[in-house]
Amino acid sequence: MANSKRTLFLKRRLRVRNKLRKVNAGRARLSVHRSNKNISVQLIDDVNGVTVAAASTLEKDLGVVGKNNVEAATKVGAAIAERAKKAGVSEAYFDRGGFLFHGKVKALAEAAREGGLKI
Repeated sequence: MANSKRTLFLKRRLRVRNKLRKVNAGRARLSVHRSNKNISVQLIDDVNGVTVAAASTLEKDLGVVGKNNVEAATKVGAAIAERAKKAGVSEAYFDRGGFLFHGKVKALAEAAREGGLKI
């Protein structure tokens, strides 16, 4: 029986999260969500269960409202790196969820690294 795209996505997301949970060493988690129209990222402290910082293409000050391309992902990555510095977070582990590390997700991660966030 063939699996649906959604089922495969959910399996991949669980596999990625479980692997990361083993090696996180108490660091914050940089969680990415990509939809057809937007891309968003959160810096989550799993120990306390709080979101430390967040950035999204839905924010008007980034100037990429409603866009979901590599350029928008780069701006969101730079914004989350800046906000992480303000929050006092310098290291995080990258949780791509069920998304492939390619294209927009890769551009976001590289922009966050260039912004000073150690992923």
